[in-house]
Amino acid sequence: MNVIVCVKQIPDPALPGELVSGSNTLKREGKLIMDDSDSYGVEMALQLVDAAGGGEVSLVSMAPNGEVSGLRTALAMGAARAVLVSDPELSGSDALTTAKVIASAVQRLGCADLVIAGTESSDGYTGTVPEQVAELLGWPSVTFAKSVSVDGETLKVNRQTEAGYDEVECPLPAVVSVTAGVVEPRYPSFKGIMAAKSKPLETVTAADLGVTPVGWAGAGQEIVDVAKAPAREAGEIVVDEGEAHLKVGAFLEGLKVI
Repeated sequence: MNVIVCVKQIPDPALPGELVSGSNTLKREGKLIMDDSDSYGVEMALQLVDAAGGGEVSLVSMAPNGEVSGLRTALAMGAARAVLVSDPELSGSDALTTAKVIASAVQRLGCADLVIAGTESSDGYTGTVPEQVAELLGWPSVTFAKSVSVDGETLKVNRQTEAGYDEVECPLPAVVSVTAGVVEPRYPSFKGIMAAKSKPLETVTAADLGVTPVGWAGAGQEIVDVAKAPAREAGEIVVDEGEAHLKVGAFLEGLKVI
């Protein structure tokens, strides 16, 4: 079984984010790390390949500065190879352009049974790229997967919902986006870290993939303003005078929790 995982490399979220002057976009310079949400996808892919008894896990990523630190982490976990799309022209690309680049990179890697992605990235939160990739490839898409298994040529997923989960099946090949906590990602071993340095990692440009236009030229949207989130307002204090449970119940109903 051959699985491809979409790995986004992002600035360390533990550090204060910076914007590129005049563009309202996140500055992506220096070392980038693997998005934590994608570590679940890498682990899930490794477990599926092990369960199948053969095959390999490959990675695709898109970064503007040739940075591979995040990909090396995923390779150290056990992935076999990676394709990095790195091109200054990609700066400013929207979600659809990103999906076009990722879909083309998937096709460049060759035959795959499954593509795995995180539900959404920690620095973008559009939550649309995996579904767009599936549409471009012409494959079924299953989202919000909390468990994933493969039975022959059928993908079986427990899809998380507000009420629990749905049991979903579709034929392979397919694209599935997984939620945080779907598995427990392994820590790269020293042996894995050393082995990752010699694993194949191909760097290509958007032009190599035949994707044009990209960046601001291909974007169908523009970030016109960036503002700080409003300060959190003080919560409501309920004093129990015998009817507090009614007020709490009404509050939860207003939030549609009950």
